[in-house]
Amino acid sequence: MELLELHNITKRYPGVVALDNVSISFRQGEVHALVGENGAGKSTFIKTISGAVQPNSGQILFDGITYDHLTPQKSLELGISVVYQEMIQFEAMSVADNLFMSGGSDSGFFVDDAERCRKASELLEKFQCHISPKTWIRELSMANRQIVEICKAILRNARVLILDEPTASITVEEQRRLFDVIRDLKKQGVTIIYISHRLDELFEICDRVSILRDGQYVDTLDIRDTDKQGLIQLMVGRELSENYPVKDNPPGEEVVLKVENLCGNGVKNISFELHRGEILGFAGLVGAGRTETMLLLYGAAGMEAGTVTVNGSTMSIRTPSDAMKAGIGLIPEDRKGQGCFLDKPIYWNISIANIKSLCSGPFINRKKEAELADHYGARMRIKAPDFRVKAGSLSGGNQQKVVIAKSLASLPDILIFDEPTRGIDIGARYEIYQLMIELTKEGKSILMVSSDMEELLGMSERIVVLHEGEQTGTIEKPDFSQERVLALASGIQ
Repeated sequence: MELLELHNITKRYPGVVALDNVSISFRQGEVHALVGENGAGKSTFIKTISGAVQPNSGQILFDGITYDHLTPQKSLELGISVVYQEMIQFEAMSVADNLFMSGGSDSGFFVDDAERCRKASELLEKFQCHISPKTWIRELSMANRQIVEICKAILRNARVLILDEPTASITVEEQRRLFDVIRDLKKQGVTIIYISHRLDELFEICDRVSILRDGQYVDTLDIRDTDKQGLIQLMVGRELSENYPVKDNPPGEEVVLKVENLCGNGVKNISFELHRGEILGFAGLVGAGRTETMLLLYGAAGMEAGTVTVNGSTMSIRTPSDAMKAGIGLIPEDRKGQGCFLDKPIYWNISIANIKSLCSGPFINRKKEAELADHYGARMRIKAPDFRVKAGSLSGGNQQKVVIAKSLASLPDILIFDEPTRGIDIGARYEIYQLMIELTKEGKSILMVSSDMEELLGMSERIVVLHEGEQTGTIEKPDFSQERVLALASGIQ
């Protein structure tokens, strides 16, 4: 039975048609994948369902009733909930408070904390999420934050649950737990709209898949009637024969970065060397300390002990400014919270890290600023009607390209890529891989943190593995295997 239908949905923005006469229907109790490259229209489509965007034309049918558009309030009343990739949560409040922010356990003017905690515990345990309801949200892993959001949707009696890149930053084990939750919801008749760029997992969890390309509807298929290569061809309109470009320039012997017994920010005794032209991967489960290590190197967290040597000189890196002066750039995992100024124009985002070079006295040379933005924006192939539009108006993949362009504009020799392709489509992902290899050919060196095992094995030349804040090993390329990485990441020597 069709529970949700969208007919001939069109949404125009100045200079851009985000959705062009798109029609897709969703059945009750199915897991329906929605795929497409960044900029294909997926975000606008789900915002139309959630009521955050009103289409210029078209109709929405829910349970047989027709609507010209939905509002956020009406969408919630109908039982439509969205768990976005960048979740909106109250980080300085408890799990229970987040769950019941919109009510559900209290009566009158009084908050019954004990009842909230009891109900929250029952719901969390149902999904094998063994955390205290009194835990602050900011202390949770990404996977547990997602479970909290799903629990919140259940408390709202969700009939349609939209999951936006739910596995982008979680481990293999956490993915299995999430899939168990999805299967349980499916049995209860909940419709799941599943958005992911990790195509392999669609064949494990989804029933059908719909493809968008350049704002237009392409096709809807039973998942058993297609394969990964077929989906890629429908998404990008061409065939991609390789997942990873060939890196034919081996690293040089020169050591550009030497880290010895680095301690602080939850990690201890981390030691490694990075060679010129090398891509050095960092693996580990959530909480292993990969990002924490990178924040120490970038001066965004306090170093307690250890030495960092850049190009033969011992450096004191206490702030991001120190790191940039040392030639270290960072592309952070959280592009919206740490990488992009969403309310600022694209050109402003790109130029801000190198603003001093654009100034004549107290004034910014606007011509140089525009030239800088044009150069790096073109290099990253950022899709936008104009670089004066706000970064927040771009798709997730194009926002990531803005963050990379900003870092490149600061002219670093060493680049930290933390989850470089999180939430990015297969075509744009390949472009970023090509860029990384081009950078190494220019003599730059890369530290790459990734939760994507295929990406680690496909792009790294060596892999440093962490477990609970400690280094458990370094794997050379001839010895690469998923089993070896997972063993070290689990603390098995």
